[in-house]
This record gives sequence, structure tokens and C-alpha cells, in this order.
Amino acid sequence: MTTLVNRPNTALLVVDVQNGVVDEAHERDAVVAKIGGLVGRARREGVPVVWVQHSDDELVRDSEEWRIVGELDREDSEPLVEKSYGDSFEDTDLEEVLAERGVGRLVVVGAETDACIRSTLHGAMVRGYDATLVGDAHTTVDKSEWGAPTPEQVVAHTNLYWRYQAAPGRKGGTVKADDVDFRG
Repeated sequence: MTTLVNRPNTALLVVDVQNGVVDEAHERDAVVAKIGGLVGRARREGVPVVWVQHSDDELVRDSEEWRIVGELDREDSEPLVEKSYGDSFEDTDLEEVLAERGVGRLVVVGAETDACIRSTLHGAMVRGYDATLVGDAHTTVDKSEWGAPTPEQVVAHTNLYWRYQAAPGRKGGTVKADDVDFRG
């Protein structure tokens, strides 16, 4: 249903599952395990896996905090998109990576729910992509001391509101990892 012409394929977009991003995240181990399972399924089904990795003053490139978590293993053939803004499309080559693979639909997992995941989902939809959020494969840290809802509430609210996202010729949606259908 994407509005992008000649882009029938789906990709799994793994956003910022880095040591310094998820080491204290809500349900970290369960979320990372779900992501690992989806990466394995995507590979078996021939679905492109695209990795996104954030760097900034706190996540210094090549530092231990910047590295993808040890439980996940990016294959050399899988693209790595480096970013420094919340939206994975902003000032990156993500659009070119996806266009080369004929991708018009994204299945999105990773961190942090209330920052880079939301920004990337919205960025995808405004650029013409269908964007499905995997509801049990994204997480965030507790920011309640600064007035944010608890991580459980952030995840639940994001899953709820993204389930109903749509735009002309595009759709959002939220599914559980076990229900992901990479064919559309």
C-alpha cells in the first residue's frame, strides 16, 4: 500500500540497539531476544535487515556504549546506517539503502520508544513508507524523574496510537513479534 513506486519489498529496521541505549532499558533482555528472533526470521525469509546506529556526544563512535549489543550480530552484507538525529532518515543514507532494495514497507524494532522509534516511524510515513511497529520489540529507559510516564506506559501508549496510524496510501500498525508477516 506504500505510495512509493516500484517498492514492493519489506525490510526489518533495527534501530539503536546499542549498549549505551538499552543497557538500563525496560525489559531489556526480553526485547533484545525478540529482536534477535526477528533478525533470524528475516534472514531465513530473505528479507533485508537494516541496522541503524546512533552517535552523538554521549554515544561516541567506536566506544563500548556505541556498539550494537553483544546478543545481536550484524552480518557484513547487512547495511549499517549511522545517524545523529532521532529520525533514522534525517541526514543519513537510509532512503538510498531502502530504494536500492526496493523497500516500501518497514517493520521497526529497537530503542528508544519515546525518541528514535517514534521519530523514525513518523519519518517513514511522511516519506511514503508503510511502517509497522513490533509492539513487544521496542523499549526505553525510565525518564519518569523528569516527568515522563513510566517505561511500561510509554511502550503501551506508543503501541496503542501507532496501531491506528494511517495516511493517504500509507498505513502504520502494531503487531507482536510472533505475528510479524514480512510478506505484507
